[in-house]
Order: sequence, then C-alpha cells, then structure tokens
Amino acid sequence: MRPFAVSLITGVNYFILFYYGLVNLVYTILLLVSMVVILRYIRRIRYSPFKDLVTSPETPPVSILVPAYNEERVIVRTVRSTLAVNYPFFEVIVVNDGSADATLETLVRTFHLRKVDRAYRNVLKTTPVRGFYYNPDVPNLLVVDKENSGKADSLNCGINVSRSPYFCTVDADSVLEENALIKLMTPTVESTVPVVACGGVIRVLNGVHLEDGAVRRIELPRSGIAMFQIVEYLRAFLFGRVGLDAMNGILILSGAFSLFRKASVVEAGGYRPKNVTEDMELITRLHRLAIERRTPYAIKFISDPVCWTEVPENLKMLGRQRRRWHLGLMQSIFQNRSALFNPRYGKFGWVVLPYYLIVELLSPVVEMFGYVAVILSCLLGMLSFEFMLLFLTLAIFYGIFLSTASIYLEEVTYRRYPRWSHLLRLLFYGVIENFGYRQINSFWRCQAFLKYLFGMRKWEYVEKGKNDMPPGGRQS
Repeated sequence: MRPFAVSLITGVNYFILFYYGLVNLVYTILLLVSMVVILRYIRRIRYSPFKDLVTSPETPPVSILVPAYNEERVIVRTVRSTLAVNYPFFEVIVVNDGSADATLETLVRTFHLRKVDRAYRNVLKTTPVRGFYYNPDVPNLLVVDKENSGKADSLNCGINVSRSPYFCTVDADSVLEENALIKLMTPTVESTVPVVACGGVIRVLNGVHLEDGAVRRIELPRSGIAMFQIVEYLRAFLFGRVGLDAMNGILILSGAFSLFRKASVVEAGGYRPKNVTEDMELITRLHRLAIERRTPYAIKFISDPVCWTEVPENLKMLGRQRRRWHLGLMQSIFQNRSALFNPRYGKFGWVVLPYYLIVELLSPVVEMFGYVAVILSCLLGMLSFEFMLLFLTLAIFYGIFLSTASIYLEEVTYRRYPRWSHLLRLLFYGVIENFGYRQINSFWRCQAFLKYLFGMRKWEYVEKGKNDMPPGGRQS
C-alpha cells in the first residue's frame, strides 16, 4: 500500500481518538456540573414548596398552546391533562391545524363547545382562521380552527389569540404533570433577569398507565425501541441540558412542553414555518436578539420531570424523527453562523454555538468515519491491540458509562421508575444501546446532512405509539 494512504488512515485514526477524548472531556464536565445542580435543586424544592406561587395573586397568567393535527386519538387526554394543572391563572388554547380526521369534532363533542365570534389580531402572520369554539362552562378552554399550515404557523396563531404575558407549548400527544406549569414558572419569577424561555425534563409516555389524562402508574414499555429512547432521554436531559443551563447555554427546549415570554417571542417575529424544528431555531434567535440589543436575559432549564410524551416504536418512524431533529440543528446553526466565534456574542459565540457544532452536529459524521477507518486499518493489518482498546474505551465503553451514570442520577434523585426490575431493565438497555442502536442513530443523523445539501428539508410525518398515518396535509 502506498505510504500516503497509510499516513492518511493513521492520521484519521489519531484524529478520531483526539475528537472522542475532547468530547468525552466535555461530557464529563457537564455530568459533574449536572450532579451538583440537580442535588442543589432537590434540596431547595424540598424546603421551598411551590404552594406560595400557586396561591400568590402576583403569579403571572399563562396561555397553554396545544397545536393539533390529526390527533383525535389523544387530543381529549391531552386537553384534560392541561386543564388539570395546578396553576392559579391559565387558559388552554387548542389550535386545530386543519385536521383531516375528527380532531375538531371530538373536541366539540367532548367539551360541548359552540362556535362563537371572537376578535382576532393577526400580529404574527398566519393562514386564515376558520372559527372559534367555546363553552362558558369550561371558561379557560378555547379551540381555534384554522387552515392547515404546520406546527409553527399554528403556534403563531395561538400566540395571536393568547391573552397572557407568558405562553407554553404542549404537543398534542403529551401529558403534563400536575405541578408542571408552576415548576417552570418558579425560575422565571425568581430570576433577577428576564427569563425569555424555560423548559424541563421530558419523559417517555409509552407503557405508562393513565387515568383522566393524568399519570397513575409508571411502567416501562414492552417495545425495545421505546426503552432505548428512555435511556436517551435520561442522558440528554439529566446531564446534557442541566449542565448547559449552568452557563445559559440552552439551545434546545423540547417542543413537547416549554414556557416562553410572549413579548420576547413576538419581538423576535414568532416561529418560522420553514424550519423543521421551529422551537430550536426560535431559541437560537432569542439568544442572538438579546445579545445584539444588550438586553439582560436568561433561558432556563429545570431538572424536574414535567411532561410525558409518546415516542416512535418502529425504526422507520424513529429514523424520520432523528433525521428531522438533526436537520433542524443544522438549520439553527448555519442560519446563525455569523455568531460563531464572533467576540460580539461573548460565550454564546465562543462556547455555546461551537459546542453544538463540534459536539452535537458533527459527532455522527466523525463516528461513522471512525468505524470506517478502524475497519480499513484492521483489514490492512495496521491496527494494534492498544489502539483498538483505546478506541473502544473512548467510543463505546464511555458511552455505556454516561448512560449508566444518567440512570443512577435518576435513581438517587427523582426515582420515577421505582422498581428494581425497572432499574435492571434500564441498565441493560443502557449497555446494549451502544452496540447497534447508537450506530443506526448516527447513520440517520448523517443522512440529515445529505438532505440538507440536496435541499430536502420538508417535514416528515412521525407516527408515535399507535397513531395511524394521517391522510394528507402537513404534520403539526
């Protein structure tokens, strides 16, 4: 083999090791910071319950926005869950995004709604509204029926209708915990600077037993694909985002349930329908605008579980979701690339955006190249035992450590999965996800790069739980 090719493969191998070492160092720092932050949070809420905020007349009112497209199977459950939150002043606004199924009819029938006249200011431009539905016996529920145009446009419509200084978004296939809203509002009220957005930990709803829209008994799902996602969610939320929150570095708040300051979002122009992950792009824009205008601000994340959401249970739908998420991350970073390493943006430009670029966006590409380089080295007899051991330690075994550490952190803090059988199953999936499932995820995320390069940036419908594929229209 030519010396150049040998040198190239050797160089790639050492670059891969350096990259994994750097990423694992960052993850270790985030994990240690998260442990300290979570333990402090647990200690604080133990002695400072939320009841003062619940009973205070100074607690800001909140509008809960539920965009819904073809959600007749779950929409009643979700609305009942939101109506049951423990919060003094709130309204629930369901935006029916031109559903092709019986979503609207189900809501009208269940809550005895009637079509009413209502003033509508199109502050954020949206597709036309077809009607408003209301029942005075359920005074804090309003259903808006509009032409189909996607989730971002539906959220903009909900913002136009809302009457509160804050709004939160709830996916139509999600279930809120009773104190979810008060938990998100607490850091918003306590902060010394304006909090423009706040999110919390999202848990997997699959397998959980519900009653009247509320979680009654927590069980693990039978689906192995859903189990892998439980481990992923624990890892992403309990050490990833908690650690980033410590430096005001949150770019990703789950669209399943997040709180926003309405004035800040309207000033930023609302959600952009052309982005496949509209919430991520909005948060990135909120960072930029506040920094450019030199306005003190914070985007917060709490380590408390506040919402349960359904996840895909087959590889086809999961692949669609992961490609969309990574494509959305690409759009958010590339659309704000002028802030990368720009001293004007401080740590947002020098630390936060580079983290998401190097650690989150590029990691699947580097991982796939790593596997190819190792296989070539093995076939060419260039692979030493020491190198292989170091590669497996950095690429695979450290992933197992991070997963098990996240599961342990959940076990010693919130313990939402209380049985020993739950813990053992979670640990089992935390180990085996690194042998196959993780590599498939990286492959899907690499596909997102190709979709971006070839301009294939449209929303792909993702079926969750037992939903049927909707006939036509765009996914909300």
